[in-house]
Amino acid sequence: MSAEILINVHSSQTRVAYVEDRTLLDLKIERKLSPTMVGSVYKGKVLRVLPGMQAAFVDIGLARAAFLYVGDINGPAANEDTFEEADDDDTRPMGEPKGEGDGNKTHPPIQDLIKEGQYLLVQVAKDPLGTKGSRITTHISLPGRTVVYMPTVAHCGVSRRIEDENERARLRKIVESAHTQGGIIVRTAGEGASETDILADIDYLSRLWADVQASYEKKKTPGLIHAEIDVELRALRDLLNERVERVIVDDQTVQRKVLNFVSQFLPQFKNRIFLHRGDKPLFDLYDIDLEIQRALSRRIWLKSGGYIVVDEAEALVVVDVNTGKFVGKRDLEDTIVTTNIEAAREIAHQLRIRNCGGIVIIDFIDMEKEAHREKVLNILKEELTKDRARTVVSPMSDLGLVEMTRKRNRPSLIAALCEPCPYCEGRGYIKQKATVAHEIFRALEKEALRHKGRGVVIHCHSEVADWIYAEEAEALEQTEIVLGHSVAFKVEPGFHLEQFDIEIGSRS
Repeated sequence: MSAEILINVHSSQTRVAYVEDRTLLDLKIERKLSPTMVGSVYKGKVLRVLPGMQAAFVDIGLARAAFLYVGDINGPAANEDTFEEADDDDTRPMGEPKGEGDGNKTHPPIQDLIKEGQYLLVQVAKDPLGTKGSRITTHISLPGRTVVYMPTVAHCGVSRRIEDENERARLRKIVESAHTQGGIIVRTAGEGASETDILADIDYLSRLWADVQASYEKKKTPGLIHAEIDVELRALRDLLNERVERVIVDDQTVQRKVLNFVSQFLPQFKNRIFLHRGDKPLFDLYDIDLEIQRALSRRIWLKSGGYIVVDEAEALVVVDVNTGKFVGKRDLEDTIVTTNIEAAREIAHQLRIRNCGGIVIIDFIDMEKEAHREKVLNILKEELTKDRARTVVSPMSDLGLVEMTRKRNRPSLIAALCEPCPYCEGRGYIKQKATVAHEIFRALEKEALRHKGRGVVIHCHSEVADWIYAEEAEALEQTEIVLGHSVAFKVEPGFHLEQFDIEIGSRS
């Protein structure tokens, strides 16, 4: 399949799309005012050590303190050969211990590893999310084109996506021959790379690590030491391969920067860099903006007429599958299986585009036959193998539920492009007009006991006032009898539909 990388540049943001056969498979959006911190290295100062949580808050020079978990601290356990080999290309950062947070690995108490006021060399593992600060680690990893260099551990490995055993053995022999201090993992892009290229990559990363250490020693206060490269260059480092026929950039300055980067680090691809010169916007040529809008929708329609509903919380994503307009052709079970199969493919696609992470619960339509459940689950797993982020899928339950996890380093597409609705405060719903009207009547009943005989003015939204006059005229009349006075309504254009105030006047 032919692939292309599209780079759309604006004064306020840069967007990078990876497409295969004109289908969007990966999307990166980075705002100039809020670039990702993942992969950047900082000098940090421990603010508080929390033995009860086995974690610490660390000042890295930002407005919000970063969070450091005990399993992310260099110690005796970190020197063991217990680090996972890379199974994806999203290597910022790598070197997490197996079983982190699952209780299967023991660590020395955090209070024995770090102290308040201590300075640490740390790397951002996850961007801030919601009210949480960034997640950091002392297991530094520096990604190159063909390898990831991990100077704080002694481990050599090869990406699990490289399946050929002879190639794995060749690559392992090369990295072991480098005799570099620290650990090295060969990335998927390293498959087929020459020994010269791999050793040159290792040498560059070793020199980069020396610069990082020198900067750490010179810096006297918490703050940035080494920043990750710009999003367009990261995308080329991680995504540019033999399948990519063209890299199209719609900004001449960035196109020159991209060409210089590729000429230096990936010279075999320098003839594939092109400047977009057409009148029509680059992303419009590939309908990327339409795909982004679709990914921001709660309901996603399937070609068959079924649909999926995606609800995203801070650390949980729930996906519901429905037959919708699809009535099938043979029988109910066939209709359900067809819908679930189509949904499985679309769900895997949406998780990639939306960059959903954490726990994902998928509610497939109930299927009677075990063979059908296995078929749908296998298709989901097969589609997820195309995902560069690490995923773990549990067996399907008898109710058709699938639990899975997807690794996330950066905020999801919705978190990056949207904010909670100020009207509903992020709930996704508001009270009915009838509900607000009944709240007003209950409030008036309470006021009647204390202020009987006084005039009352209700300040509220116009739709609530209209509802009461049209649907609750009898209840309003009864309330006025109890109050011993008429009730007036004053429409407040700036009021939330659920908002109202009761103004008590003088006695009549």
